[in-house]
Amino acid sequence: MQHDTDLFTTIREQLFTAVIGDVMDAGGLIRQFLPPEIRALDPDSVLVGRALPVLEADCAGETIAATGESHSFGLMFRALDELRANEVYICTGASPRYALWGGLMSTRARALGAAGAVLDGFHRDTREIRSMGFPVFSAGAYAQDQRLRGRVIDFRCTIEFGNGARVAPGDVIVGDIDGVLVIPKDHVADIVAGAVAKVAGEGAVREMILGGEKTAAVFAKTGIM
Repeated sequence: MQHDTDLFTTIREQLFTAVIGDVMDAGGLIRQFLPPEIRALDPDSVLVGRALPVLEADCAGETIAATGESHSFGLMFRALDELRANEVYICTGASPRYALWGGLMSTRARALGAAGAVLDGFHRDTREIRSMGFPVFSAGAYAQDQRLRGRVIDFRCTIEFGNGARVAPGDVIVGDIDGVLVIPKDHVADIVAGAVAKVAGEGAVREMILGGEKTAAVFAKTGIM
Protein backbone atom coordinates (compact mmCIF):
# COMPACT_ATOMS: atom_id res chain seq x y z
CA MET A 1 0.00 0.00 0.00
CA GLN A 2 1.50 3.32 -1.10
CA HIS A 3 0.29 5.21 1.97
CA ASP A 4 2.05 2.74 4.25
CA THR A 5 5.21 2.90 2.14
CA ASP A 6 5.43 6.68 2.56
CA LEU A 7 4.40 6.51 6.21
CA PHE A 8 6.96 3.86 7.11
CA THR A 9 9.69 5.72 5.24
CA THR A 10 8.95 8.85 7.27
CA ILE A 11 9.08 6.89 10.53
CA ARG A 12 12.32 5.13 9.59
CA GLU A 13 14.13 8.20 8.31
CA GLN A 14 12.90 10.96 10.63
CA LEU A 15 11.51 9.50 13.85
CA PHE A 16 12.39 7.29 16.82
CA THR A 17 10.47 5.68 19.65
CA ALA A 18 11.19 8.36 22.25
CA VAL A 19 9.67 11.21 20.23
CA ILE A 20 6.69 9.11 19.10
CA GLY A 21 6.06 8.08 22.70
CA ASP A 22 6.18 11.71 23.85
CA VAL A 23 3.58 12.73 21.27
CA MET A 24 1.29 9.87 22.28
CA ASP A 25 1.65 10.82 25.96
CA ALA A 26 0.60 14.37 25.09
CA GLY A 27 -2.44 12.98 23.30
CA GLY A 28 -3.51 10.81 26.24
CA LEU A 29 -2.21 7.53 24.81
CA ILE A 30 -0.08 6.65 27.81
CA ARG A 31 0.26 2.84 27.69
CA GLN A 32 1.79 2.37 24.26
CA PHE A 33 5.26 1.06 25.06
CA LEU A 34 5.69 -2.69 25.41
CA PRO A 35 7.53 -4.00 28.51
CA PRO A 36 11.12 -2.70 28.67
CA GLU A 37 12.70 -6.16 28.65
CA ILE A 38 11.65 -6.56 25.00
CA ARG A 39 14.81 -5.43 23.21
CA ALA A 40 16.34 -5.63 19.74
CA LEU A 41 18.46 -8.68 19.00
CA ASP A 42 20.60 -6.29 16.93
CA PRO A 43 20.74 -2.86 18.64
CA ASP A 44 20.96 -1.16 15.25
CA SER A 45 17.66 -2.70 14.09
CA VAL A 46 14.74 -0.42 13.29
CA LEU A 47 11.34 -2.09 13.00
CA VAL A 48 8.26 -0.50 11.42
CA GLY A 49 5.17 -2.42 10.29
CA ARG A 50 1.54 -3.32 10.80
CA ALA A 51 0.74 -5.70 13.65
CA LEU A 52 -0.29 -9.30 13.17
CA PRO A 53 -1.00 -10.06 16.85
CA VAL A 54 -0.54 -13.66 18.01
CA LEU A 55 -1.77 -15.21 21.27
CA GLU A 56 0.24 -18.09 22.76
CA ALA A 57 -0.65 -20.31 25.71
CA ASP A 58 1.28 -22.85 27.75
CA CYS A 59 0.46 -26.53 27.39
CA ALA A 60 1.95 -29.91 28.21
CA GLY A 61 2.40 -32.46 25.44
CA GLU A 62 1.33 -32.56 21.80
CA THR A 63 -2.26 -33.81 21.97
CA ILE A 64 -5.22 -31.42 21.83
CA ALA A 65 -7.63 -33.13 24.21
CA ALA A 66 -10.83 -31.83 22.62
CA THR A 67 -10.03 -33.54 19.31
CA GLY A 68 -7.47 -36.16 20.25
CA GLU A 69 -5.30 -34.82 17.43
CA SER A 70 -1.59 -34.18 17.64
CA HIS A 71 -0.82 -30.60 16.69
CA SER A 72 2.39 -29.48 18.34
CA PHE A 73 2.23 -25.77 17.58
CA GLY A 74 -1.49 -25.06 17.46
CA LEU A 75 -2.26 -22.27 14.98
CA MET A 76 1.35 -21.12 14.69
CA PHE A 77 1.87 -22.36 11.13
CA ARG A 78 -1.31 -20.62 9.95
CA ALA A 79 -0.34 -17.38 11.66
CA LEU A 80 3.14 -17.52 10.15
CA ASP A 81 1.92 -18.39 6.64
CA GLU A 82 -0.66 -15.58 6.71
CA LEU A 83 1.92 -12.87 7.35
CA ARG A 84 1.61 -10.12 4.75
CA ALA A 85 4.24 -7.76 3.42
CA ASN A 86 5.33 -5.20 6.05
CA GLU A 87 3.51 -6.99 8.88
CA VAL A 88 5.02 -7.73 12.28
CA TYR A 89 4.46 -11.07 14.03
CA ILE A 90 3.87 -9.86 17.59
CA CYS A 91 3.24 -12.48 20.26
CA THR A 92 2.33 -12.64 23.95
CA GLY A 93 0.60 -14.99 26.40
CA ALA A 94 3.32 -17.55 27.18
CA SER A 95 5.35 -18.14 30.30
CA PRO A 96 9.12 -17.59 30.02
CA ARG A 97 9.92 -21.31 29.74
CA TYR A 98 10.57 -21.65 26.01
CA ALA A 99 11.37 -19.77 22.83
CA LEU A 100 8.56 -18.26 20.77
CA TRP A 101 10.55 -17.66 17.59
CA GLY A 102 13.49 -19.14 15.70
CA GLY A 103 15.57 -19.23 12.56
CA LEU A 104 13.20 -21.13 10.28
CA MET A 105 10.32 -18.89 11.31
CA SER A 106 12.49 -15.90 10.41
CA THR A 107 13.26 -17.45 7.04
CA ARG A 108 9.57 -17.93 6.25
CA ALA A 109 8.61 -14.46 7.51
CA ARG A 110 11.32 -12.77 5.46
CA ALA A 111 10.27 -14.71 2.34
CA LEU A 112 6.76 -13.32 2.80
CA GLY A 113 8.06 -9.76 3.12
CA ALA A 114 7.28 -9.40 6.82
CA ALA A 115 8.85 -6.50 8.68
CA GLY A 116 10.00 -8.43 11.75
CA ALA A 117 8.96 -10.21 14.94
CA VAL A 118 8.25 -8.92 18.46
CA LEU A 119 8.09 -11.47 21.26
CA ASP A 120 6.93 -11.20 24.85
CA GLY A 121 9.45 -13.91 25.65
CA PHE A 122 12.49 -15.51 24.07
CA HIS A 123 13.87 -16.25 20.61
CA ARG A 124 16.42 -18.91 19.66
CA ASP A 125 18.75 -19.61 16.70
CA THR A 126 20.40 -16.25 17.33
CA ARG A 127 23.33 -16.72 14.94
CA GLU A 128 21.01 -17.75 12.11
CA ILE A 129 18.69 -14.78 12.62
CA ARG A 130 21.62 -12.38 12.82
CA SER A 131 23.10 -13.76 9.63
CA MET A 132 19.93 -12.96 7.68
CA GLY A 133 19.48 -9.53 9.27
CA PHE A 134 15.83 -10.11 10.13
CA PRO A 135 14.59 -7.67 12.84
CA VAL A 136 13.66 -9.55 16.02
CA PHE A 137 12.81 -7.93 19.35
CA SER A 138 12.54 -10.21 22.39
CA ALA A 139 13.41 -10.69 26.04
CA GLY A 140 16.59 -12.51 25.01
CA ALA A 141 17.87 -15.82 23.69
CA TYR A 142 16.86 -19.20 25.12
CA ALA A 143 17.07 -22.40 23.10
CA GLN A 144 14.30 -24.49 24.71
CA ASP A 145 11.63 -25.24 22.10
CA GLN A 146 7.95 -24.34 22.41
CA ARG A 147 6.94 -27.77 21.09
CA LEU A 148 5.51 -29.79 24.01
CA ARG A 149 5.29 -26.59 26.07
CA GLY A 150 3.21 -24.00 24.23
CA ARG A 151 0.98 -23.42 21.24
CA VAL A 152 -0.63 -20.54 19.37
CA ILE A 153 -4.34 -20.39 20.21
CA ASP A 154 -5.42 -17.32 18.21
CA PHE A 155 -4.10 -14.65 15.86
CA ARG A 156 -5.26 -11.42 14.22
CA CYS A 157 -6.89 -10.74 17.58
CA THR A 158 -6.32 -7.96 20.10
CA ILE A 159 -3.65 -8.93 22.62
CA GLU A 160 -2.55 -7.34 25.89
CA PHE A 161 0.89 -7.27 27.46
CA GLY A 162 1.58 -7.47 31.18
CA ASN A 163 2.13 -3.71 31.50
CA GLY A 164 -1.29 -2.94 29.98
CA ALA A 165 -0.17 -2.19 26.42
CA ARG A 166 -2.70 -3.47 23.88
CA VAL A 167 -2.07 -4.35 20.26
CA ALA A 168 -4.87 -4.73 17.70
CA PRO A 169 -4.54 -6.03 14.15
CA GLY A 170 -3.28 -3.27 11.87
CA ASP A 171 -1.78 -1.09 14.59
CA VAL A 172 1.66 0.24 13.69
CA ILE A 173 4.60 -1.25 15.59
CA VAL A 174 7.82 0.74 15.90
CA GLY A 175 10.96 -0.64 17.49
CA ASP A 176 14.49 0.66 17.90
CA ILE A 177 17.35 0.60 20.41
CA ASP A 178 15.17 2.27 23.05
CA GLY A 179 12.23 -0.15 22.96
CA VAL A 180 9.05 -1.08 21.12
CA LEU A 181 5.77 0.84 20.99
CA VAL A 182 2.39 0.54 19.32
CA ILE A 183 0.58 3.35 17.51
CA PRO A 184 -3.18 2.63 17.37
CA LYS A 185 -4.22 2.41 13.73
CA ASP A 186 -6.85 5.15 14.05
CA HIS A 187 -4.24 7.63 15.31
CA VAL A 188 -1.27 6.88 13.06
CA ALA A 189 -1.44 9.89 10.72
CA ASP A 190 -1.88 12.42 13.54
CA ILE A 191 0.82 10.86 15.74
CA VAL A 192 3.37 10.72 12.94
CA ALA A 193 2.66 14.32 11.92
CA GLY A 194 3.00 15.44 15.53
CA ALA A 195 6.26 13.54 15.95
CA VAL A 196 7.74 15.08 12.79
CA ALA A 197 6.86 18.53 14.16
CA LYS A 198 8.37 17.67 17.55
CA VAL A 199 11.63 16.55 15.94
CA ALA A 200 11.86 19.94 14.22
CA GLY A 201 11.13 21.66 17.54
CA GLU A 202 13.80 19.63 19.31
CA GLY A 203 16.30 20.75 16.69
CA ALA A 204 15.52 24.37 17.51
CA VAL A 205 15.79 23.65 21.26
CA ARG A 206 19.17 22.03 20.74
CA GLU A 207 20.41 25.19 19.04
CA MET A 208 19.12 27.33 21.92
CA ILE A 209 20.96 25.17 24.45
CA LEU A 210 24.15 25.25 22.40
CA GLY A 211 23.75 29.02 22.24
CA GLY A 212 23.91 29.19 26.02
CA GLU A 213 20.27 29.57 27.01
CA LYS A 214 19.16 28.03 30.30
CA THR A 215 16.98 24.93 30.12
CA ALA A 216 14.16 26.45 32.16
CA ALA A 217 13.98 29.44 29.81
CA VAL A 218 14.06 27.19 26.75
CA PHE A 219 11.24 25.04 28.12
CA ALA A 220 9.18 28.11 28.95
CA LYS A 221 9.52 29.27 25.34
CA THR A 222 8.99 25.95 23.58
CA GLY A 223 7.43 23.42 25.94
CA ILE A 224 10.03 20.93 24.70
CA MET A 225 12.73 19.15 26.70
